[in-house]
Amino acid sequence: MVQKYESSVRIYKYPFELVMAAYERRFPICPQMPIVLDCEVIEDAVIDNGAKRETKRRCKLAVDAPYLFKKIIGIDVAYFLQMNFLDMKARTLNIEATNETFSSRIEIFEKCRYYAHPENPDWTCFDQTATLDIKNFFGFEHSMEKMGMKQYSQTTQKGKEIIEFFINELKKEGITHVDRWKESETTEPAATSTTTVSISSEKPPLTRDNSILDADYIATYLGQLSPLQESQLVQFRKKIEETNHERKVPDYQTLLRFLRARDFSIDKASSMLQESLQWREEHRLDDILSEYKTPVVVEKYFPGGWHHHDKDGRPLYVLRLGNMDVKGLLKSVGEDELLKLTLHICEEGLKLMKEATKFFGKPIWNWCLLVDLDGLSMRHLWRPGVKALLRIIETVEKNYPETMGRVLIVRAPRVFPVLWTIVSAFIDENTRSKFLFFGGPDCLHIEDGLEHYIPTEKIPSFLGGSCNPPSIPAVAEPVPSKLYTRCFLSACHCTLIHEGGLIPKHLYKSESVEECNGVPHVHEHHGLYKSVDLKPGQMFELIIKNNDPKSVLTWDIDVLKNDILFALYRTDKELEQSFNDSFSSVFDNSELKEGVHYTRLEEKVRCKPKEGVQGSHEMATAGTYVLQWMCPPSCDGPAQLMYFHEILSSANYKGSMTSLQSGFSSNSLQSR
Repeated sequence: MVQKYESSVRIYKYPFELVMAAYERRFPICPQMPIVLDCEVIEDAVIDNGAKRETKRRCKLAVDAPYLFKKIIGIDVAYFLQMNFLDMKARTLNIEATNETFSSRIEIFEKCRYYAHPENPDWTCFDQTATLDIKNFFGFEHSMEKMGMKQYSQTTQKGKEIIEFFINELKKEGITHVDRWKESETTEPAATSTTTVSISSEKPPLTRDNSILDADYIATYLGQLSPLQESQLVQFRKKIEETNHERKVPDYQTLLRFLRARDFSIDKASSMLQESLQWREEHRLDDILSEYKTPVVVEKYFPGGWHHHDKDGRPLYVLRLGNMDVKGLLKSVGEDELLKLTLHICEEGLKLMKEATKFFGKPIWNWCLLVDLDGLSMRHLWRPGVKALLRIIETVEKNYPETMGRVLIVRAPRVFPVLWTIVSAFIDENTRSKFLFFGGPDCLHIEDGLEHYIPTEKIPSFLGGSCNPPSIPAVAEPVPSKLYTRCFLSACHCTLIHEGGLIPKHLYKSESVEECNGVPHVHEHHGLYKSVDLKPGQMFELIIKNNDPKSVLTWDIDVLKNDILFALYRTDKELEQSFNDSFSSVFDNSELKEGVHYTRLEEKVRCKPKEGVQGSHEMATAGTYVLQWMCPPSCDGPAQLMYFHEILSSANYKGSMTSLQSGFSSNSLQSR
């Protein structure tokens, strides 16, 4: 397999002619490159009145390989042929090098070039590419390829240092300027002594598409990369350019995030990015910051917002998940709208990261999430809400990889392990490693607490800090979604962090519930919930046959009108679902006695209008389970309820049952 290396652009802040004078000092031997033992000039021709020069060298290199390899191949040195094509008029030097030793088994081809910076003629650029193809090498092809490219990339790091070293040597000799080649000259450009340093200190602007990936750009916007990572980034960009003729090529920060997400595999990262670019077009993500209109319900009840930064300069997003009415949000705005809200937050995060990079003068390419779980209960484990969350996580993982730098989970209650068990399986392993958990109420002053990650003066007051972020109660009037207070002069940015709270049911977007006469009337709501109408004294029972011991039955009930009595039973008897006698129970049989033929697992719970009940029961044994709802005979009118139930298989939730039960008692948990 051919291995390829392609460097980023190195920029020397010296004129081309001075760099060439330094380059010539590298031959025939260079103390900084001990691997080069000697370089013999074989051919040297000056043409076009001195404008061009072609030089061929035979270089002797020490074989930098483990002792075993040297014994196998039987050599300690290798020879390479190097061709230099210097054009002083065009101000370019092209270098080609190939191996002479073992050329029938190994093909090494290297191309380098020096050229005047396209935007600053007093600077010089350098880039290089290399390919390594080991056809047959005593069965060690793969090991040799890996070792060869690793050593080659390490050697390339020394190249810029060597040029800088010899430029300093020239300065010590008083040579700080080399005249440019002129048409009238008949000899090669000569190095001269002068006190004038012909060096520009002004940095040229980056090209609009950031096509020049140089060391300064990497240090400012991308962070530390190995030579091989730089090479893969350059190759990745070229591949995306070749396959996306009609699309704008993403910036280097985006390319690098996708590369990191796929362990710098160009092919895998390319496939991932192509799918994401197509998805962005279909959902108009490039316009979401300007076009998105926050729903009023979200403005009033969504408990999250941007809040300053962490100690590493990352934008900090605070989410008070324990105060979030997950069910209310889904029922009032829907799953698609919650996903759109999340994508808007992600796009804001990308923008804030770029602003933070400029402000702090260092690469900020991910953000920090602080999740406050105070108030988290079983109502947050509402299955449709969890399913929506998993969809959101999957979408974000695919399209915003490597944007999450750290996730701080604070004030996690006992019920949290249940949610984490469900959700963590869908989070990338690398992302999971960035989660930090603080289970107790004091997350501030403990060892490695919040003060270790967030500036003390920026920790919100509701977590024990001194910072009071703008917040409004859920009953206040809606505020504009773009109401931000950003002040990078003080290195902060924050928005309103709502306290959340329950969303009134009159804001739910659901179908009207029809009253009925006769048997209980059941109809669908959004494909998740079913509605039931019951007259006073009427009863509705849902019969569930379970053949999966240790599975878990979960339910969620919303009472819309009048009181409802709820209970759960178990029996070994075979029962059939029937609505024929709606005023009696399946257990209203003289042959069935409670405590003998059936057992009441959940005592009757009286649910008031506008209340909700959630709960679960581990079905320890096989048998028939019955969910029962009844409108009390004393009610002055029909009752209306919405319900959702689901069975969680023992295979999928093995090991989490203890945590599930520890979140609440054996009785249903009233969540409203």
